[in-house]
Amino acid sequence: MIEIICNHIHNDFEVARRAGRFEVSDGGIALPGLQAGEYFRVIGSRFNDGIYRYPAEGLTDEVFDGEIAVLRPPKAFLSLVAEITAWRGRYGSAAEGPYKSESVLGVYSYTKGGAAWQEAFADRLDTWRRIS
Repeated sequence: MIEIICNHIHNDFEVARRAGRFEVSDGGIALPGLQAGEYFRVIGSRFNDGIYRYPAEGLTDEVFDGEIAVLRPPKAFLSLVAEITAWRGRYGSAAEGPYKSESVLGVYSYTKGGAAWQEAFADRLDTWRRIS
């Protein structure tokens, strides 16, 4: 979910980027200098592009020329990600349904769901939004 939210706000909190040849083997990638729990983004991989938490597991083995971006999202943002994830678990399918309401000549009315997470958390996400 963190990747979806970071993409939505056009901000992944990048602090450094390394280019080079990287190897994913046995489902993991060795990234000297990163500590357990730090976030990073894989860029330019055939199979593994995305945001992960170090040490990542379950990656598809490959060798690729690309980049690794080191990310440092603030704790407050990570708390908001957890809150959005929980909200989606409770309301996601209803809130993101194909329509919100319907009425026929004022006789019949039906409302389904509410706002999607992007709308429900817009004000709080704007704190970290970057203009693309």
